[in-house]
Amino acid sequence: MNVRKRWRELLKAPGLTLVPGAYDALSARIIEAQGFDAIVGGGYAAVGSLLAEPDGGQSNVRDYGDHYARMCDAVDIPVYVDADTGFGGVHNVRRMVRIFERAGVAGLFISDQVFPNRCGYMPGKSVVSAEEMLARLNAALDARTDPDMFIVARTDAKQIISPEEALERCHMALEAGVDMAKPHGFDSLEDFERVKRELPPPYMATLSHAAGKWAVTLDQLDRLGVTAVSFPSAALFAAVGGVTRAMQALKRENSFNAVEKELIPLDGYYDVVGFKKFNDLERKYVETGEKIAAKRRQKKPAAAE
Repeated sequence: MNVRKRWRELLKAPGLTLVPGAYDALSARIIEAQGFDAIVGGGYAAVGSLLAEPDGGQSNVRDYGDHYARMCDAVDIPVYVDADTGFGGVHNVRRMVRIFERAGVAGLFISDQVFPNRCGYMPGKSVVSAEEMLARLNAALDARTDPDMFIVARTDAKQIISPEEALERCHMALEAGVDMAKPHGFDSLEDFERVKRELPPPYMATLSHAAGKWAVTLDQLDRLGVTAVSFPSAALFAAVGGVTRAMQALKRENSFNAVEKELIPLDGYYDVVGFKKFNDLERKYVETGEKIAAKRRQKKPAAAE
């Protein structure tokens, strides 16, 4: 089963699927190694890792396409990604879908924010009209070449207009044909209960560090019947915390020994990056070349003296 079909199956399966966020190929590999079934690639983590800046939509579709392609190449599990606003008008949206399909993503979500997109928990957002949102979604649906590519509409209208407008936009998006509609900012237990009442499944919750303190627990989400929950910035914040502690110790103690407790052992790192497979493949290719050359030399008649 390919990754897009697997992503769709995960969203139909009973129970709560946990979807950690990766910020690059290495973090994606680490997440997969811990046994998770899928990964989310968010714009917040992408801009943080690629540019060391807050997520204000300052990257572009090809940067994202390359970034997501490296993540998809690193793992065998579905990678579900942030497509911001589609990076422009409807023709930009069409191009984005084709680029992301070639990158290998299992699904993507498109925001109804005004371009450029901002992290949904940052101030300064605004949204386009419902008509423009629907035009973007129609372009995305028309552009996909694989019907299993999972396309999601995400709206930020709750904070900017009203919760009612956000839910109404979700219904419009579903009528347009998207696979899932997600109202951003519905973060309390009462919010989740309302979304479950008013929108059809599947429904994915988001527990982002950018939102501050989480208002719900995983047990509460599971009891509500929420399909999946993403943690888009967990790995990013863990990495920043780990590197900061290690560098603080090195600076403070002026000794590499002070850093060692923060580091994964060499064998553990080699397990993550697949050193044995890497080395075995190299040896296999070299040995195959040597055998072909030796066989050819054996067949070639000796030069006349």
